[in-house]
Amino acid sequence: MIDKQHLRRLMLGRLRQLPLEEKRAYDRRIAAYLYEWPPWQRARTLALTVARGTEVATAPIIERAWQEGKTVAVPKCDPLTKTMTFRRLASFAQLEKAYAGLLEPIEEQTTAIDRDELDLILVPGVCFTKTGYRIGYGGGYYDRYLPGVAAVTAALAYSFQILDRIPVEAHDVPVTAIITEQGVMSCEQ
Repeated sequence: MIDKQHLRRLMLGRLRQLPLEEKRAYDRRIAAYLYEWPPWQRARTLALTVARGTEVATAPIIERAWQEGKTVAVPKCDPLTKTMTFRRLASFAQLEKAYAGLLEPIEEQTTAIDRDELDLILVPGVCFTKTGYRIGYGGGYYDRYLPGVAAVTAALAYSFQILDRIPVEAHDVPVTAIITEQGVMSCEQ
């Protein structure tokens, strides 16, 4: 089987080739499916990254969450310990460029949110299986954060990011659903 690094490189290349107008249309469809999904509707506190580049756009999702009165939490990574915490985001002005060029919360302007407060975590990834396993961006932050979390976990992805098989390791934590431009896929383990 192909290794994770090779699959990651191949899929990132394919994501870069997605025409911008098609990407925007897919992003709108993915968001529409997300908003209709019962775990989104029930969630009071939502955790997600601020997407960049080829990822499914999350800025409109964050804005929608604020409009619906949800608490939005975004990750703050610690590259020394390879851990992350989620911090409450009330405005995009509370973000700064940080680890690996990600937009992260400014600690002095945000407060930490305990993992038990999270209702829904949107987990980033490069490619996925139908059973919810994923290849992320290589840091392992979510695989360290997710064990023992009670929140519903899901991923936002384009349908071509779902593969039949990927290498899975003992520490990998699958998501419970993947939302694509084609709808919500429940992931059975």
